[in-house]
Amino acid sequence: MILHQRALVTHLRSALLHGAVVSMFGLAVPVFADQAADAQAASATQTKKDSTATQLGNVTVTAQSRTQEVQAVPIAIQVVTQEQIDKLQATDISKLNGYIPGIVVDASQATQPYYSMRGISVSDFGIGTDSPIGVYEDGVYTGKTGGALLIFDDVQRVEVLKGPQGTLFGRNSAGGAISVVTNAPEDAWEEQARIRLGNYGTRYVDAMINAPLTSDLALRVSAVDNQSHGWLRDAATGQHYNKNDDWGVRTQLRWNGPADTSVRFAWEHEELNQPARAAIGVVPLPAAPGYPPFPADPQNWLNPLTAPVYNDVIGDKEARTFDAATMMIEHPFSFGTFTSITAYRHISTINREENDGTNRIYLYFDDANIEQNNNWSQEFRLAGKTDLADWVGGLSYYYDNARQESQLNFFTDSIDTLIRNLSPTPVTPDGTLYGFLTNNVLAPNGLPGLLGDPWRESMFNHGIAQAWAVYGDVIWHLNDRLNLTTGVRFTRDSREFSWYNPLRTADALDATLAALQAGGFFDFPGVPPIEALQYPLYQPGQNGNIEFNTLAATAAPLTVNRSWSDTSPRVLLDYKLTPNTMVYGSVTKGYQAGGFNALLPASQYEPETVWNYEGGVKSYLPDQRVMLDASIYHYRFTNLQSLSLVANGNGNLPQYLVTISDQQATGIDAEVHWLATDALRLNAALAYIDATYDHYVTSDGKDLSGQSTGEPLVSFAVGMDYVWHDVAGGDLDFTLQHAYRGKTRCNADATTQGTCQVTPAFQLGVAQNRTDLRLAWSSNNTPWSLALYVNNVFDKRYVTGLNNITATVLGTPFANISPPRMWGVEAAVHF
Repeated sequence: MILHQRALVTHLRSALLHGAVVSMFGLAVPVFADQAADAQAASATQTKKDSTATQLGNVTVTAQSRTQEVQAVPIAIQVVTQEQIDKLQATDISKLNGYIPGIVVDASQATQPYYSMRGISVSDFGIGTDSPIGVYEDGVYTGKTGGALLIFDDVQRVEVLKGPQGTLFGRNSAGGAISVVTNAPEDAWEEQARIRLGNYGTRYVDAMINAPLTSDLALRVSAVDNQSHGWLRDAATGQHYNKNDDWGVRTQLRWNGPADTSVRFAWEHEELNQPARAAIGVVPLPAAPGYPPFPADPQNWLNPLTAPVYNDVIGDKEARTFDAATMMIEHPFSFGTFTSITAYRHISTINREENDGTNRIYLYFDDANIEQNNNWSQEFRLAGKTDLADWVGGLSYYYDNARQESQLNFFTDSIDTLIRNLSPTPVTPDGTLYGFLTNNVLAPNGLPGLLGDPWRESMFNHGIAQAWAVYGDVIWHLNDRLNLTTGVRFTRDSREFSWYNPLRTADALDATLAALQAGGFFDFPGVPPIEALQYPLYQPGQNGNIEFNTLAATAAPLTVNRSWSDTSPRVLLDYKLTPNTMVYGSVTKGYQAGGFNALLPASQYEPETVWNYEGGVKSYLPDQRVMLDASIYHYRFTNLQSLSLVANGNGNLPQYLVTISDQQATGIDAEVHWLATDALRLNAALAYIDATYDHYVTSDGKDLSGQSTGEPLVSFAVGMDYVWHDVAGGDLDFTLQHAYRGKTRCNADATTQGTCQVTPAFQLGVAQNRTDLRLAWSSNNTPWSLALYVNNVFDKRYVTGLNNITATVLGTPFANISPPRMWGVEAAVHF
């Protein structure tokens, strides 16, 4: 083993040796000439190798809060460059689905996206818990709901870091981190614009201008507008669903201050306003006023891929307003670089969506999630390098003030259906309450009826969260080949959280009941008491609401305060077998703060922790022009907070509530890039995950311990790029990519959760394939480029999930499906 030597000692030894050779042989001039020629040849060879490595993906990243080439970072990281984003026409990270194996992002609800990384999923939209998969933009945490799925606007690259990243990224990355890096202002003029037109009314435009205002001041302004008509349509009203209606703008200013100080300020605004996700009913309905079969029989269900869509939500809407301001200051010292990142985020969202998949008022049920979130963060970081070590340390503070209203909306007609389906004995001859009285008593006597009146219940939450952290991370250069990384983060979290579920709002019903009471209707023998009509599903010890019925949180908010502390270390050893091949091994702890169930008053959760053990190899073979990365890992997650459909009993609606489980997984990640010829580039990526529950008993008593969590065993992606030069005065670039995700591994609760189902009409949880192609031409003499693209070339369609939230109360399960083939043309200009 060759010990690492200080640079001064090395240079002195080299000079003395060279002087001795010159003196002995008197060959000073020839030797210098030969050395110059050899050096020039070596430099040319190295430049070519570096260029090839860059083409293969060895780009610069900041995954470890340091600027490094990705092949020098000893963690599992996959980088998606701006070029790859453009070739997939990706407008946000969900459009990269399949091409980062092991990662799934479902954007069917843009304000409540679903993330899964290495089998760890995030689907909770409540403000009481955080996400174990952190999404960051230019080093700033953007949140898990409204800010977790922003439109791509002048993005340079996306770094996907798999496994716990808590030491450097913090508590919101116990399962991994997704870091979006935008383009910073440059010192040269640059202008570009692009437009895409495609099927389903797709109209996408983005533009950017970079202006050096002075020798020390540069401005960069970018904007994007993403519109489409939508590819799903209501059979009765013509309403379009799965639309795009999203636009954003970012302004950045960079100032080169005195003493090499750099100041970068960014302001960002985004607006999204579109219909909420559609619910495709799978139960065949008899002619009105007939009821669907109850309980629902899967043997008679419809195929969601061909079934008509009937939705009737009043005020159907999914909208988001996102505002962000970030100030980054960097100042170099002789011993290191100081960085300050100050950030503010405001997020406002509303998502009111269909939950019965019909357009019949006696089956009506919708819910709404309305959030207001304000947070700011401050991080101070100091980083430096010596021959002995690369080091970084810092302090961070995060403050979040969030409010959430969760609404449930019915009509008295659909409450009648609940009573009819759930009452052990019929309350009236036809099983209904409001309808029977209206049709048989009130209407015949000229009295006002009780049908068609809205009923709303709400849960109001307010959460204030604070997190303080101090961290340090050191890469020790033990010798020229061997590095030891040691890091640790200490975190202190404190939270205040409240629940408030006031009495239901039913103004029209209450007015009618008051009029009937004033007329003496409730004094007649055999007429039920007025309370039976005000609170038809009342249970002792509850407040009379159907769902949000906790007495302790009815008169006033119920407030809880909690705090937690954690110390999360990482230890990592990497060794260079050759200058271009590195092996590494690591042990890392991840931490996620405890939290609260937003829909269940007084519920509390202890923090999540994960221990991850990983080994890998990163290799670049310049002669073969191949780059290979692979890793094998095993993790154990404790107290993982996940969203599950939970049956509450007592005739209540099921709810999506946070449940707790212990999970483990063993897996492999692999990625290879090959520059087969100067014109042909091939790539492939693979993920194997065997994820199971260590311990998990569902609310209805199913013991899933030892069973699969549902994550498919295998997913992979393959692709090719081929370039023809000098075609019509430019280059013709053909890209073909294919992604595969294996079938869902079902468990005993998979049918309830809507992830596995086999019916005569359709199957859930099947393997999925997607193929995309793009043909682009760029001119050698003008700034123009043109492209033709097709996504999902073979029009593969899948039923992606079944929602059972109303299956056991209204008999109306509904489904979601994947998008059809998308195609379009693109024109761009770049000065």
